[in-house]
Amino acid sequence: MVGGNEPGGRKRDSAATRAAILGAARELFAERGYERATVRDIATRAGVNQALLFRYFGNKDELFRATMTDRGRSMLESGSVETLLSRLLEQALEPSEAAAHGDWLQAALRSSGHEASASVIRRELGEEYIRALSSLTDEAGAELRADLLLAWLLGIGMVRSVLRREPLAGADPAEIAGYVLRAAGVLLERNDPGFPPE
Repeated sequence: MVGGNEPGGRKRDSAATRAAILGAARELFAERGYERATVRDIATRAGVNQALLFRYFGNKDELFRATMTDRGRSMLESGSVETLLSRLLEQALEPSEAAAHGDWLQAALRSSGHEASASVIRRELGEEYIRALSSLTDEAGAELRADLLLAWLLGIGMVRSVLRREPLAGADPAEIAGYVLRAAGVLLERNDPGFPPE
């Protein structure tokens, strides 16, 4: 990406800087939503100046897009489509991932009233996941089946990491995954029910 030094003379690591900006953006979009999260505040929280943020992401819309889609794309590319649902569950249920997952969900919810933001979430993530998951069945209504499972996963993530409502919030991840993956086999017959995924 870009080279050089950060303010204060520290040598900058491009990947670490990008990750810091994305982390700060995810937190502030979660706290305030798209409209109220300012680029200045995101840059300050990330420990960079606005010019550097713009060099990495171009504008606020592109930063939001990257915040919402980077993790999702890496999940799609990190294994076979047959284990995608299991990998999504593992990420949503892993305690160390709960805060980041909660930030992602809250950012999506708080920004859903902003049409451009909602469009990014639908287009960049929803369609790719539905396309991947719908390939796991030969039955009619493949896209609806995939969409139902995604809606269920979002609901699980919401109750567990955003609302933190019991008994789901404190339930054993393997037990939750067992129920979900068994039920998922009814909708997507080629889904791998193994958990944790290999």
